[in-house]
Amino acid sequence: MIRQMKTYLILIREPDGRATIPSAEETRQHQLDWKAWIDDLLAKGHWEGGQSLTLAGKVIRPTASGPEITEGLYRVNGQEIVGGYLLLKATDFDEAVALMQTCPVFDTDGFVEIRETR
Repeated sequence: MIRQMKTYLILIREPDGRATIPSAEETRQHQLDWKAWIDDLLAKGHWEGGQSLTLAGKVIRPTASGPEITEGLYRVNGQEIVGGYLLLKATDFDEAVALMQTCPVFDTDGFVEIRETR
């Protein structure tokens, strides 16, 4: 029997990386951890894609006088940003949650939001 897979969008939420700069070795190890984690997802057929995001952006909000455009990123609580996204294949939410529990983002005080795509 073939498992029917659904696609899940994972929003990577993390502290703004400009607040605390990790050492070169910490950065290298974190990148290696991510690569190993993604390689495992690829090997098991769960990886669909993903990207990290730059620290440049604009926020557009509607106002009574028209759109308000501000430079920078939308931050929750003044510090947390969306640092990237992943697209994963899983049979259901429970499997998506299980796959994400070993994500390297937790090593840097980040967290994730999991959403099923239509």
